[in-house]
Amino acid sequence: MRAVGAAARGDAGARAAPLLTCCRLSLQVAAMLRLVLLVPWAAGLNFTYHHQLEMETFLRGVEEQHPGLAHLHSVGRSVRGRNLWVLVLGRCPTKHRIGIPEFKYIANMHGDETVGRELLLHLIQFLVDKDQQDPVITKLLDNTRIHIMPSMNPDGFEATKIPNCFFSKGRYNMNHKDLNRNFPDVFESNGVQTQPETEAVMKWIQNETFVLSANLHGGALVASYPFDNSYSDTVTTERYSATQDDDVFKYLAKSYASHHATMSRGISCSTPNVESFPGGITNGYAWYPLKGGMQDYNYVWGQCFEITLELSCCKYPPEGKLKQFWNDNRASLIEYIKQVHLGVKGQVFDGSGKPIPNAIVEAEGRQHVCPYKTNKHGEYYLLLLPGKYKINVRLLLYLNLGSYLCSESFGNHKTVNTMKFRTFFINMQYLHRQKFHLSVGLPFDSNINQC
Repeated sequence: MRAVGAAARGDAGARAAPLLTCCRLSLQVAAMLRLVLLVPWAAGLNFTYHHQLEMETFLRGVEEQHPGLAHLHSVGRSVRGRNLWVLVLGRCPTKHRIGIPEFKYIANMHGDETVGRELLLHLIQFLVDKDQQDPVITKLLDNTRIHIMPSMNPDGFEATKIPNCFFSKGRYNMNHKDLNRNFPDVFESNGVQTQPETEAVMKWIQNETFVLSANLHGGALVASYPFDNSYSDTVTTERYSATQDDDVFKYLAKSYASHHATMSRGISCSTPNVESFPGGITNGYAWYPLKGGMQDYNYVWGQCFEITLELSCCKYPPEGKLKQFWNDNRASLIEYIKQVHLGVKGQVFDGSGKPIPNAIVEAEGRQHVCPYKTNKHGEYYLLLLPGKYKINVRLLLYLNLGSYLCSESFGNHKTVNTMKFRTFFINMQYLHRQKFHLSVGLPFDSNINQC
């Protein structure tokens, strides 16, 4: 979120206690401290702000309690050396499974925008608690690998005073850089030095096959979608920079806003009686141009559809309001994850059955700035709304391998059961145009690939 200062503060922690002469007392104190650290997980996550150590304790507790469902790892470190933690949820959380799409949520890239950080912690607890109890959640965890990064800017969070509804220096990382202006920009040169947090997230994006993502912010109440920047070819009307998948992005933004308690009203934070965002969504560039943003980077270079979710008018609201924010956003957070199963997916093989990596797979008329390619398993994922699409597949040598006309509806795209698994077999002995042998694979709710 755009903004217009706060005293730095370190990780939460107790002052060093005096030396205790009694060993028994020392052990009692150690046990009490350990109990305090474990209470947030053992007794349920409270609606309070969790600093780095508390957050790490909670995440480790989830992993320990659910070893076959949760996997905690760090994708890198901040300027001050704090871990950028990611908790992965799914049936095989430690590895990618063919046909299982990868989804991610990132929050707190602006350290003073804190609601998303706590929402993601509560989302984690909600998902693990409802597994095997709620059929929708169980199905999501069976068929999705969900990555959750509660804080991309832990240094900024620790440097922010509470409560603080407006701008503070905690927005930036410890090198005083705005991380949402720090990614490579396809439209113009940033002229900025890439920060450690940005580098870590970029490497993470390139190492996974992410299909869908959302970036949680504060300072407004709206779902914003790409592009955030533009050049003349992307601006379809005044102050609107459209992607080739504008229809899909509008749908994705609406899927979140329409399930939120109030976002779809489109009310401005500054003028509560004025509808500033019809339906609670906006094109990023139409709202205000932004150079070096993360959602454009995901779409152009990460082959991942990402939107930006502004979830609170107050950037760092009092803790007493966190429960209401959770109630307002819970349904939307779940509904948005479902959309990763929108469209078509599959694999590309050569005539001998060997997967073809780096084959370009695109729906005709939706050519991306950087063509979307198959991963090392020959997999492709295309987010598309129901309709008729011609899917083209070609290699990097620009040899056109053929196409397939997809004329069927993908079903009710508001439900999870939408994405069909499609396999292309290509006879590489011939250089001219080939017809695909197309086979419809396993339905969404089947085990495509066991651990």
